[in-house]
Amino acid sequence: MAGVTDRPFRQLCKQLGAGYAVSEMAASDPRLWASDKSSRRINHDGEMEPKAVQIAGSDPAMLAACARFNVDHGAQIIDINMGCPVKKVCNSWCGSALLQNESLVAAILEAVVRAVEVPVTLKFRTGWDRDNKNALNIARIAEQAGIAMLTLHGRTRADGYKGEAEYDTIRAVKAASRIPVVANGDITSPEKARFVLEATGADAVMVGRAAQGRPWIFREIAHYLRTGTHLPAPRVDEARQLMHEHLLAHYAFYGDFLGVRTARKHIGWYVRDLPGGEAFRQAMNRLEACDVQLAAVDQFFSSQLQYGECLQYGLFDEKVAA
Repeated sequence: MAGVTDRPFRQLCKQLGAGYAVSEMAASDPRLWASDKSSRRINHDGEMEPKAVQIAGSDPAMLAACARFNVDHGAQIIDINMGCPVKKVCNSWCGSALLQNESLVAAILEAVVRAVEVPVTLKFRTGWDRDNKNALNIARIAEQAGIAMLTLHGRTRADGYKGEAEYDTIRAVKAASRIPVVANGDITSPEKARFVLEATGADAVMVGRAAQGRPWIFREIAHYLRTGTHLPAPRVDEARQLMHEHLLAHYAFYGDFLGVRTARKHIGWYVRDLPGGEAFRQAMNRLEACDVQLAAVDQFFSSQLQYGECLQYGLFDEKVAA
């Protein structure tokens, strides 16, 4: 998830129960490795293990070299992206565009597996479009190439993020595979996590967009799967402290100029569906200094105590109320 799963956010998710978190896509083009953006994307200094780097590209030799480069810089797992549906990526024949060329998929997977001694995993989609779904073929190719684990998003490239994830395809891939399969797509609650595990037989679930602004979803899912009961919503004081620590780590990682700007999306996700959240988001987006932004966030979360000790999501619809 480019622009989202940076090191500070990954670290927070792991602290809150995620067993595994993968980096943003790292480009395979060596001309980009020294750029500030690429350097941050592969920065794992002080991160909890396992350290997994996702690489993207379309040239087997370049992807193999990229995998070696990242292992030399601390990666303990290499994940190959064949799931991104974004036009900019697919137009370069990367991401899910690769699913149209199974021979190239095989060449890439074999080259990367041969290049490194750490586990290599694959993230992919069910196919290019609904008329060209080849997840079973891709899974077979991956297993033969020595891929250690599959993560399957239950949509085609053409679907983007629209419609509902097709869990029947994930179930078919799991039934045909001898390696672990992780189910991904529309896992937004503890109940949905249990449903998907039961419906697909998958070995695990991967949460993406639902963790934006709600990193505690991982402990909520783990608790529900273990006990069948729900954890209460986070206490306001805990959420304030988590957000405070996240922002400090974010500013340190990006520096003041980029930090205050790139933090805005995270803050927006945290406050959505909270009383006063939309008005605060709009005001916060005009703040230009880290210390001012941090103080505003602290004050906003402190104000949530008027609604109760725990966060009150969806207490009222601000659009209707307005």
